[in-house]
Amino acid sequence: MPAIINFKICDNSEDCNGISVCPTKAIYFDKNKKSIVIDDDKCTSCGICVESCPVSAIFVGKTKQEFEKIKKDISNDPRKISDLFVDRYGAQPIDDAFFIISDKFDVQILKSTKLAVAEIFDKKSIMCLKCSIPISELFKDIDVKYRKVFDDARIISKKYSVKKRPCLLFFKDSKLIGKIEGYYEVKDRNKLIEKIKMILQ
Repeated sequence: MPAIINFKICDNSEDCNGISVCPTKAIYFDKNKKSIVIDDDKCTSCGICVESCPVSAIFVGKTKQEFEKIKKDISNDPRKISDLFVDRYGAQPIDDAFFIISDKFDVQILKSTKLAVAEIFDKKSIMCLKCSIPISELFKDIDVKYRKVFDDARIISKKYSVKKRPCLLFFKDSKLIGKIEGYYEVKDRNKLIEKIKMILQ
C-alpha cells in the first residue's frame, strides 16, 4: 500500500523531507495543486519517508487493513499544526522541525500555501526559555505555518527593514501583511497576542 500523509499536521511545504529522500520520486510537490502528492504507482512502501518526517505526518500501511486504519486515525485526529509548536518566542530553538536558515526562507515562508509567520532571530536576540512565551499560546486556534529563521547575516532583516530582533513577520500569499519587533516576556503575553490579532483581523 502507498504512503499516506496527515495534512492536519503537515505544513505542505515544497521543502518536505519526504520528497528529498524518496528513492522512487513517488512523493513530489505539485505546483498546480500547491500540495505534496504521492504517486501510488511509484510508491514501494519502503518507509524511508516516514522516518524522515520531523513531525511524524507520513505513514505507510503494509496491508489494506492497516492502510484503512491509518486513514481512519488521520480522519479522527483533532490536531492542527499549531498544536505541535513547543518553541518559545525569542528563545533558543527547541524543535528542529520549525527551525530554518535564511537560505530556506523563500521556499518555506514565501511559497507557503497558508498564513506563514517567520520569527527572525540571531544569537544576540535569544532570551531565556523560562521567561519566554510559548508559540502555541500565541497562535492558539490559528492555522499558521511558523518558522524560526536564523538571520545571522541579516539578509532577511535588511530586506524587510527589521530594526529589532527577535521579530515576527507575517506573510499571506507571499506578501508581508504585518510585523512585530522586539522581545516580549510571559508577563506581556496578552499585549503580544492583541498585536497579532490586529494584524490578522
